[in-house]
Amino acid sequence: MDRPNHITPAGYAALKARYDHLLGVERPAIVEIVSWAAGNGDRSENGDYLYGRKRMREIDRELNRLARKMKAAKVIDPKEQQDTGRVWFGAEVEIADENDARRTLTLVGDDEQDAGAGRIGWNSPLARALRGAAVGDLRTVTLPGGTKEWEVMAIAYPG
Repeated sequence: MDRPNHITPAGYAALKARYDHLLGVERPAIVEIVSWAAGNGDRSENGDYLYGRKRMREIDRELNRLARKMKAAKVIDPKEQQDTGRVWFGAEVEIADENDARRTLTLVGDDEQDAGAGRIGWNSPLARALRGAAVGDLRTVTLPGGTKEWEVMAIAYPG
């Protein structure tokens, strides 16, 4: 990861909780199963052993991925934003398109994004276009379906 992984305190806590669960609960349980299965003799046809080893590799890969993300994490608390008149990390933004269809979005870390819940990743095209915008600003976004223009209607920060 060559750029910082912007993330909210809640997003970092979720990554850490997942890491701790994998390391402290899931991996030890799989190690126990693999140890038991290895003691049963022939490993080439031992489903518990083969599945356990495969699952352990998956867990180790995910632990490595989470560790890299946490190491690169730059925790930013939206409550501490100084310039609340502009759109920055953690902002809740109400935007309207040319047809006055309104949406409310929150700019969060890429690991926290959930479009269905209105949380868009900091590095998404729409979030990049909205960065630094003030109420009343027009922003054009190039999307796979073409370009679209949005007007910033309101900006809020939690707390």
